Amino acid sequence: MLKKNEIIPLEITAVTSEGSGVGRYEGIAVFVPDTCTGDKLTCRIVKTAKSYCYGRAETVTSPSPDRLDDTGCEVSVKCGGCCLRHMTYEAECREKQRIAADAFERIGGLNPEQLPMLAAENDSRYRNKAQFPVSQDENGRLYFGFYARRSHRVIGNGDCLLLPEIFINIANDMLDICTKHNITAYNEETSEGELRHIYLRQGFHSGEIMAAFIAKNADSESAYRKAAEVLCEKYPQIKSFQLNINPERTNVILGKKTVVLKGSDCISDIMCGRKVSISLHSFYQINTAQAERVYACAAELAQLRPTDTLLDLYCGAGTIGLSMADRVKKLIGVEIIPQAIENARENAALNGFDNTEFICSDAGKAAKLLAERGERPDVVIADPARKGCTPDTLEAIAQMSPRRIVMISCNPATAARDCAALEKLGYKTLNVRAADLFPRTQHVECVILLTRLKNI
Repeated sequence: MLKKNEIIPLEITAVTSEGSGVGRYEGIAVFVPDTCTGDKLTCRIVKTAKSYCYGRAETVTSPSPDRLDDTGCEVSVKCGGCCLRHMTYEAECREKQRIAADAFERIGGLNPEQLPMLAAENDSRYRNKAQFPVSQDENGRLYFGFYARRSHRVIGNGDCLLLPEIFINIANDMLDICTKHNITAYNEETSEGELRHIYLRQGFHSGEIMAAFIAKNADSESAYRKAAEVLCEKYPQIKSFQLNINPERTNVILGKKTVVLKGSDCISDIMCGRKVSISLHSFYQINTAQAERVYACAAELAQLRPTDTLLDLYCGAGTIGLSMADRVKKLIGVEIIPQAIENARENAALNGFDNTEFICSDAGKAAKLLAERGERPDVVIADPARKGCTPDTLEAIAQMSPRRIVMISCNPATAARDCAALEKLGYKTLNVRAADLFPRTQHVECVILLTRLKNI
């Protein structure tokens, strides 16, 4: 059994879905962050368990050809975001393709065709949204950054290479003004302080920006309003400036109450050629350019017909379904967040679609309701959160008997689980296409096609 602080030689043979390298020493798996497949190193054991250990690379004695000498980011090792920045992008895509394929084989017990990886055309400055946690130094000055790995300790970041440069400028200005007004940072442990996060979102095609302070209370609302006035004048791209109140002791970022400080409560953008209105709470893919390619892939797999009814589960602001609404007779969208459903209805109207219906409900309940209503969607598109679909949702989908199901998943493990469940309900998982919506991070998206068995 390995012991803490023991130093061992190790060769990395794979990268896990969490982004750590893994090797074996005397039959024991050792997980080491910031390593690549093919790295040979001396490793210090930092934590032990019964059948595995965690280690830290002391010296890379023989670097992998995939390793980069310079990540380009000063805090990438400390920050919990870009855990794959130390390897080439080509290697990252290979690892993500393997992780997706492995999940379907190991977790789902499935062997679908693996389509070519949909790599991103740009691996930097691609994010259209940031939610920066706020902290405070010993001099009372506010600063923003990202949480360190496996903690809520804020690592200050002068410039995140995943974000538009204007986000960094606006964020710095927001906190400079707050510091001058003696606004304090919220402390999660004591629940003292006020300012929790700053939030920025930008339309990729429109350039419009939404900014928001996320605070425990509205005690400093007048200061926030002054900041909004100053910053909207300095940055004309800001079309919406809001104050969101979250008084709860929770890791959930946004609270239920929002006050518009300046401008509108939404910004606009274009997605797949459709006009979209996006609110503070709306789900909107954070890599617009790559999301458009993923949605095009989903549409290709769906093989829609003019007589079809299309059901878009977990529809958010309606972007996926609306990108295909002109190809079908009827589009039904389902989403549990009321503000997102409002956006979806607005977006349908903005684009002149009168063949749509949007339902605010849990996906499982809505699927059951539609089944009871006698709705028989020909194609279902499901884009669930990381936890995947509930068993009730999957059973309701199968009960409606669509000829095709296209799943867009940000978690290959839960996608494989859900596809295995659908196979027991009369469907066949035909193919999977891994897609990289979040370059330099461990996250990998999958687009999956399932068809009714009688159609095989």
